[in-house]
Amino acid sequence: MISTPSRVDFHCHLDLYPDLALAIDACETSRTATLAVTTTPKAFRQNMRMARGAEFVRVGLGLHPHLVEERRSEMALFEALLPETRYVGEVGLDAGPRFYRSMRQQLSVFRQVLSLCNAAGNKILSIHSVRAAGQVLDCVEELLPRDSGRVVLHWFSGTQAEARRAAELGCYFSVNQAMLERERGRTLVASLPEDRLLTETDGPFVENDEGPIGPGDVSLAVERLSALLERNASDLQRQIVRNLVALVS
Repeated sequence: MISTPSRVDFHCHLDLYPDLALAIDACETSRTATLAVTTTPKAFRQNMRMARGAEFVRVGLGLHPHLVEERRSEMALFEALLPETRYVGEVGLDAGPRFYRSMRQQLSVFRQVLSLCNAAGNKILSIHSVRAAGQVLDCVEELLPRDSGRVVLHWFSGTQAEARRAAELGCYFSVNQAMLERERGRTLVASLPEDRLLTETDGPFVENDEGPIGPGDVSLAVERLSALLERNASDLQRQIVRNLVALVS
């Protein structure tokens, strides 16, 4: 992300919108620095092809924990594609009721992802950690030293103690509007270091009254975050852009 963006969407599934080209164009038009995460390695090349020449969109190579059980055979492809991008996501662990049965496979894949990123160096990861924040942080601490890569915890929902540990490990946090709807989420986000905050949409999974949130549309996330932190919204948005610059520098 070379030019200075106006805002940041550090976790968006652009290829899950009806028209990927239009989704990319929306981010470009609004000058939103966007990480287009993918859910399988097989989706990566199409995203890269469509985003070629984009100024504000970067593509992450991912294998979503929800899909590990059926797609873990794509890890060989993940390894082959990793040199083509600095960004990795969506990856991680999910110990929720629907996916707990695949935790052994998830853990194996996630550890492999971190090891590959450590060997490659200089990768930035967007990590899912539902009901597994402690395990995610254990793996990061063991397998991805701070000088080998950088971690952004997407939609973090761990405890405040886990958040402090994550910050001590150098992690960033990408925050969306849905995280700020409930008191527990607001309390957690308020405890995070402001210089580690990024915004995200997690579109199209997060919705507004009209339907799925638009790609790059972090306006409500910024509004809610600025109210929570008692900061001017424009100033906070500039702070988030500075945080992104620090992350990718």
